[in-house]
Amino acid sequence: MQFDLIIVGGGLAGLSLACALRDTPLRIALLEQRPPRAPEGWDARVYAISPANKAFLSDIGVWKHLDPARIAPISAMAVHGDGGACLDFSAYETGVAELGFILESSLMACELWENVKRQGNVTLFCPGSPQRVERRADAALLGLADGRTLSARLLVAADGRDSWLRRACGLDAFDTHYNEKGVVANFECERPHRGIAWQWFRDDGVLAYLPLPGNRLSIVWSAPDELADELVALPPEALCARVAAAGGHALGRLSPLTPAAAFPLRLMRVPKVVAPRLALIGDAAHGIHPLSGHGINLGYQDARVLAETLAACQPWNDIGQLRILERYQRARKEEVLLLQTATDALRRLFKTDLPGLKPLRNLGMNLTNGLPLIKNMLARYALGTF
Repeated sequence: MQFDLIIVGGGLAGLSLACALRDTPLRIALLEQRPPRAPEGWDARVYAISPANKAFLSDIGVWKHLDPARIAPISAMAVHGDGGACLDFSAYETGVAELGFILESSLMACELWENVKRQGNVTLFCPGSPQRVERRADAALLGLADGRTLSARLLVAADGRDSWLRRACGLDAFDTHYNEKGVVANFECERPHRGIAWQWFRDDGVLAYLPLPGNRLSIVWSAPDELADELVALPPEALCARVAAAGGHALGRLSPLTPAAAFPLRLMRVPKVVAPRLALIGDAAHGIHPLSGHGINLGYQDARVLAETLAACQPWNDIGQLRILERYQRARKEEVLLLQTATDALRRLFKTDLPGLKPLRNLGMNLTNGLPLIKNMLARYALGTF
């Protein structure tokens, strides 16, 4: 079966790429093991979506179909150091309506999936599992577990950090294991959060409170492995008390909404995200610590830029040629490298116990908080409007 483009992986990045190519003549195949589904109640896996990526999701026809009752705008952020310092941002001071939006992962995934199902230029292979790959001068061949063989000018790896396609094609990925896990859970809170997102740099990791609609919140606690395992094993009421105390009881008493879950954290650098007949997007192309909240924002921007690169090609262009794919790589390299480096450096700064460093890093936060121009620049870069 012949296509122009095969996307391996039907997660948020892969699905958004397919949606972004809906108005092109490209014939697309998308492989995924199973369709996304929404859990009962609230999904513990949530993302902070930047305004730039809200615009992207709007452009590809997804945002307008999302249930607004399950979207929480972020009106302000308060970042606390480990020595009393605070750095705060507000949408009003930055001159925007919202700093971002908190959305459930499954909410976006299910709507993207429905859009792709209706898309005339996409053929879904679900369940679809790749088993062998061959890249030739004029095409790439992908063999499936069911015996079928697909052919295309370009393969896109959107199959996550442990990407089968990236490994099968020989592209290197270098991991730095943090020996930490991200603990996620949702809670009802006693006091209204007013759309404020909190983050605390603590001796035992980084804790974030993310607002959900109503008096609800989602947490991400990036904690050492031992503490993360302990938190996940706590009874619900004990976990509520622990999380409330760690956040200084900022929202009063907490009540459980979802069980706690944990996932390992690591920094992943991929020196080359393109090769002849191959491009990587999303978590297959990079890994970043969740303290920045930029993981899926990077993935959506990968999809946007790659879609624009392919859509700009003429009908006689070979979209799998390296010279075309390198345009995508150059366009994405700076932002990914900057955020990976800055996030890793920030994490290391607050993990280091050198004498005298703690008061200095907290002084730096307070000084930054007193410089509106610098704060505005930081906020606008995060918003994607700089």
